[in-house]
Amino acid sequence: MSIDLRSDTVTRPTAGMRAAMAAAEVGDDVYGEDPTVNALEAEVAALFGHEAALFCPTGSMANQVALQLLVPPGAELLCDADAHVITYEMGAAAAYGGITSRTWSAVGADVDPDVVAGMIRPDGYWAVPTRAIAVEQTHNRSGGGVIPLDTLRQLRRVADEAQVALHCDGARIWHAHVADGVPLASYGALFDTLSVCLSKGLGAPVGSLVVGAADKIERARVIRKRMGGGMRQAGVLAAAGRYALAHHIDRLAEDHAKADRLAEAIAPFGVLAGPVRTNLVPLDLTKAPMDAPTLAAAARAEGVLISVLGPRTARLVTHMDVTDAAVDQAATILPHILRT
Repeated sequence: MSIDLRSDTVTRPTAGMRAAMAAAEVGDDVYGEDPTVNALEAEVAALFGHEAALFCPTGSMANQVALQLLVPPGAELLCDADAHVITYEMGAAAAYGGITSRTWSAVGADVDPDVVAGMIRPDGYWAVPTRAIAVEQTHNRSGGGVIPLDTLRQLRRVADEAQVALHCDGARIWHAHVADGVPLASYGALFDTLSVCLSKGLGAPVGSLVVGAADKIERARVIRKRMGGGMRQAGVLAAAGRYALAHHIDRLAEDHAKADRLAEAIAPFGVLAGPVRTNLVPLDLTKAPMDAPTLAAAARAEGVLISVLGPRTARLVTHMDVTDAAVDQAATILPHILRT
């Protein structure tokens, strides 16, 4: 069986999670009558100190619902050039929300609030007005980098002074919480909306939530339905999410430790793209003798699957389905390939 380090989305539900799904009490969620969905939404909202949350099938939908709450058609979103919301969501902000986007240079978690402040366009002057800023925690393209809490607080002040909204793509915010010990409610207090994912590090088979004020979430239900996200007896999916929240957050520290071990094994070859903070190990093969597709093909032949992000960029991701023994094996195979 292959050692799958492509993404933490490849995890399978555990036996306990499957049992929780099978036993879930369900109802029609479009009518607001699924008790397990309702319980999950209330639980996640409380974790982040917000009034309400909305269960969505995917993280992309959750992000796009949140952005439509904050940015009207024809107005502007600011984010970094590598942000998931504009890089991996198929142009949905423009296609569905009519949202214009403008970006600062791709610096991952190293966001400069002064740069962001200087980009904000006020109303008037016949320019497209800025209505929201989006950041990503942790940052995928920067290899799981964690934006420091103080930086986020500065961004909140920037947003307040300019009277614009602040959104967090928190697909892996659980990892940031574990890595830096920042309470989830402390993150939640800084954002008008958040999206949080259950199907990456937490191991649920599907699902993300939009988190925000009660009036925003009521509007979000309409947007979700318009985008085809209204679900019926979704409690079987929500039960997986509730199980993940109860059992799989603290264990993320194990994935971080596994990533550190992989990084330590690879570091002598000069291909680490940056420090490893969480469960992502970014590789920069610019100066390596092989490119990313060649490395991935050689690794696959040895039973290790890695993700190719560009001609000279690759990524390893640890997760709950990668055992310690598998990490040890990969930490032997990959240096052997890089050495050739």
